[in-house]
Amino acid sequence: MNFRQIKAIEASNKKRLEKHFGQIPDTSGIYILTRYENGFKYAYIGQAKRILTRLAGHLKGYQHIDLSLKKHKLYSPDNETGWRLDWIECDDLEEKEKELIEEYANKGYQLRNKTSGGQGKGKNQIADFKPHKGYRDGLKQGEKNTIKEINRLLKYHDLKLKKDNKISQRMNKKLHELLDKYKKEQS
Repeated sequence: MNFRQIKAIEASNKKRLEKHFGQIPDTSGIYILTRYENGFKYAYIGQAKRILTRLAGHLKGYQHIDLSLKKHKLYSPDNETGWRLDWIECDDLEEKEKELIEEYANKGYQLRNKTSGGQGKGKNQIADFKPHKGYRDGLKQGEKNTIKEINRLLKYHDLKLKKDNKISQRMNKKLHELLDKYKKEQS
């Protein structure tokens, strides 16, 4: 994507946010996302030097809260379990964010924040981070998917394998070892 496309998406997201929640300041402050579903209360509290711009970034990002915004969408009368928005304009972002995270936790909200807030000292982890998946994790998942598909094919189709030469016998043995490994992992 080029710079113009990125700015166009950001502008579109800003309009979308303001359509849902009215005029949102693009000044320094704390934003509070909340949603309610099946008797549970969820919250995410963040700080931003430019609130509207940061929220627009959440709508196109891939962090945990960004993905939740994409999944549950923004609140509307048609989407009562969507994310609602409040904000507080302030300059003391560090202390206010920490204070609000603690306040919402004490009110019984399940926080979607990963830390206790702030950017510097005193920032504590309050939720587990998913480990980043690397190249080897992808290979392992690919192997699992392949074995699962082979197992499915063998289960529903009568496949005949050649057993008349050493290479076919070796490959047949390797296939059954993979299937046995898969079955052990499943149990």
